[in-house]
Amino acid sequence: MRQPKVAHRYAKALFDLALETNQLEEVNNDIATIRGVKDEEMIMVFRSPVINEDKKISIFEAIFEDNITKLTSAFFKLVFRKGRMIALPEILDSFDTQYRNHHKIVVVEVTTALPISEDLLMYIQGKLQVLPRYKESKLEMRSKLDENVIGGFVLQTDDILYDASIRHDLMIIKKQFIENMYVQKLR
Repeated sequence: MRQPKVAHRYAKALFDLALETNQLEEVNNDIATIRGVKDEEMIMVFRSPVINEDKKISIFEAIFEDNITKLTSAFFKLVFRKGRMIALPEILDSFDTQYRNHHKIVVVEVTTALPISEDLLMYIQGKLQVLPRYKESKLEMRSKLDENVIGGFVLQTDDILYDASIRHDLMIIKKQFIENMYVQKLR
């Protein structure tokens, strides 16, 4: 069950506290550590309504106690005690978003049909960096594979989608054939 408002509030509280105590980078590293654990069984345990909060806290401490700061540990213990662990993925995502906004980091995702080189990603980053919208920002380039693109690329940031793929061109051609713009419409 998605809980974006709850997640945003908890993530904002953690972000503000980390900023206030000058531990923002450490807490961000802690969030990356927690996100790095992909064990589905652990996630199911944390989300289980059958397992009580104290047991969840002890499991969390056993896994992360030596790898995260006391601030992050105390925060997530609070999240467990309040019964909000179901919103953990959303809390982590919301914290990442707030961290990127604070540091003016813009994620640029380039989707292609075949893997692209790091040089080409840097070239695209250079072209975007000169645009007024991104002059003050640090661009974080990510590449993604999707066979359905067929050729070309799809570039996406938070609120912009530039589709220069063959799939997009084929959809436009299909739409033109359906509309049959070369035949006059009867009145």
